[in-house]
Amino acid sequence: MKEKIIFATKNKGKIKEINMIMKDTNYEIISMEEAGINVDIIEDGETFEENAVIKAKKVMEFCKCIVMADDSGLEVDYLDKAPGIYSARFGGENTPYSIKNKMIIDKLKGVKEEHRTARFVCVIATVFPDGKVLTTKGTIEGIIIEEERGNNGFGYDPIFYVPEYSCTTGEMDKELKNKISHRGKALTNMKEMMA
Repeated sequence: MKEKIIFATKNKGKIKEINMIMKDTNYEIISMEEAGINVDIIEDGETFEENAVIKAKKVMEFCKCIVMADDSGLEVDYLDKAPGIYSARFGGENTPYSIKNKMIIDKLKGVKEEHRTARFVCVIATVFPDGKVLTTKGTIEGIIIEEERGNNGFGYDPIFYVPEYSCTTGEMDKELKNKISHRGKALTNMKEMMA
């Protein structure tokens, strides 16, 4: 029987992705919702790492079990690495990503491709009931394109182009994305640390 880990998110797309990556481990990842935990978490850290740890610790107070959390976002170099840690709240928390993506495209209007560099960053924090905290980080480099392409991902995936694979992360098949994505890399590192 697999040990359950609560992942501090309500994002179903994220849980699906994480379970695909963690399928060959002794852990089953469930969302806060599935665990019956409903708590508002104030992410007031100044880095991805601080926010991931804040989220995991807050949920752990409720369940006293292993909790994982991630903080991830898009850093666009031309925009001084914005939206960064504010990626989910960029343009308003409940604003659809189609609008957020258009806002970023608009901010880069007329900017040459070589200056449209960006990366996805993900930090995973795992907090144990004994107080131990593990963190790992993963990144993937790319370019912001001028229009959305692909329906396979979520969030900023349709505007994040990876030259090496000649497609956006929104056009990638799930297996490839899970292997090379920021979250995939951070989770794979975490999986090794927890093995």
